[in-house]
Amino acid sequence: MDVLVVGAGPTGLTLALQAHDHGARIRVVERRPEAFRPSRALILHPRTLEVLRPLGVIDALLELADTAPTAALHLGSRVVEVGLADLALPDTAFPHLSLVRQTDVERVLTQALTDRGVAVERGTELVTTRDDKHSARAVLRSQKERTEEIRCPFVAGCDGPASTVRACAGIGWHGRPYAEEVVLADLDLSGNSGGSGAQLSAGRQGLLFLFPLGEQATWRLLATRASHGGSGLGFGQPGPVVPWAELQRLLSDAGLDVRIERLAWSARVPLQCSLATRFRQGRLFLAGDAAHNYSPATGQGMNAGIQDAVNLGWKLGFAANCSGQSTGRRDAEVLLDSYDRERRPAAHRRLVLTHTAFWAEASTGRIPSWLRAGAAARAAPAVPVLLNRRRLVAEGIRLISQLRVSYRRSPLSVEGTPHLRGAPRPGDRLPDATVSVGGPPQRLHGLLARPGVYLLLQRDADPPPDAVLGPHVTVLRLTNSPGRGLVAVRPDGHVGFRCGSADAAGLSGWLSLICAVQRS
Repeated sequence: MDVLVVGAGPTGLTLALQAHDHGARIRVVERRPEAFRPSRALILHPRTLEVLRPLGVIDALLELADTAPTAALHLGSRVVEVGLADLALPDTAFPHLSLVRQTDVERVLTQALTDRGVAVERGTELVTTRDDKHSARAVLRSQKERTEEIRCPFVAGCDGPASTVRACAGIGWHGRPYAEEVVLADLDLSGNSGGSGAQLSAGRQGLLFLFPLGEQATWRLLATRASHGGSGLGFGQPGPVVPWAELQRLLSDAGLDVRIERLAWSARVPLQCSLATRFRQGRLFLAGDAAHNYSPATGQGMNAGIQDAVNLGWKLGFAANCSGQSTGRRDAEVLLDSYDRERRPAAHRRLVLTHTAFWAEASTGRIPSWLRAGAAARAAPAVPVLLNRRRLVAEGIRLISQLRVSYRRSPLSVEGTPHLRGAPRPGDRLPDATVSVGGPPQRLHGLLARPGVYLLLQRDADPPPDAVLGPHVTVLRLTNSPGRGLVAVRPDGHVGFRCGSADAAGLSGWLSLICAVQRS
């Protein structure tokens, strides 16, 4: 075993798949004996679908998703219909928001692991772990109270806000609780719900959403309100039930002409915004909610965790196979350090974004309450005009879905000599485009829809020496791109290296840096 993955939510399952597909031997443990129900997350962003595509799970996910969602915005007495499909995002294969339950995402990812011969060990708890510099040690306990001590190169903590891995690593956890909480419920409704799509109502006490994605009833309700005190559970975890009358009052206060016919399930969820002081301690790593915790504003939780996992997974896979010699160990340390240097700044920016959005959505202070109940209603006539400006909407989606995340300051982002003009800079996400590789035009991301590193050669570029190409490196020549340059694309879809002409030494150095060179 190369990597022990602790936690089998979307983050842990994605990390296990990514590391496995890049050469690591994986073990996944989950303390819960059964998959967690019901879903807390309900949306996948375009960038998340992009990074999941090489893992071979996209078709199964999209079959279960609503990729053409509609929403009715209730702003005072006015209702504005919004479509969230076919956004103005020409550089991605997924120009839409996708409504899909976290439960369904986990089921698809678990099946993909099973197909690879990796089983999720449910009912197995991490008791303790520590970094021994050259390896990690962990003690596991099964449902039958049997303990097992293991040793492996890496432990990945994907075990949520109350992470055991984070506690054992001694990593700080800074943040604060919110004065607001979320109410969740699955329910059947009678009356005029405003249509079959999602419903959103803004009021003085917060926002109320209705999604046609309930797991135990037709509708999933998500509402924000002032916190009603401690729930006795950890942040982000469903707590006590919410009485029928309170849920009906939330719906009525939101101006929705509906009545609850059946209540299948409800819970209060306390919230916090927190960020780990670092994402790595030696051989121990944090990802997803173990590394950062947000409000539900802009739907970041599941998406951020999956994108952490895709960033870290390939690095663990490559590092596990290149640390046998001193040069390989040095390169592996740079590679592994890059995870914290890339994802923690991105997490901090997301924290600012979600905190600001949640203040506007949920704060019961005088200014945000007035903005929701007063200003929003008065501005309702202008909303359709703004929504029709598709580029404006698309820019908002780019921001919240992390399509603009860049790692230009990463040690893995290298500019070769001479510079290649007109191509994405090292560290930037590689946009999708129409290209030719000697046949009919194709979409670039479709050609990169398998694990590994890709070297994209311009039409007249010299081929790289075979000696520098490892088993996870694929070379593609873009015959519709004149020039002698080269762009190297990391397994997570970000540009790692570029140069304007053949730079065999520079390319070899970069491939060595990410541990993708075939070593003797």
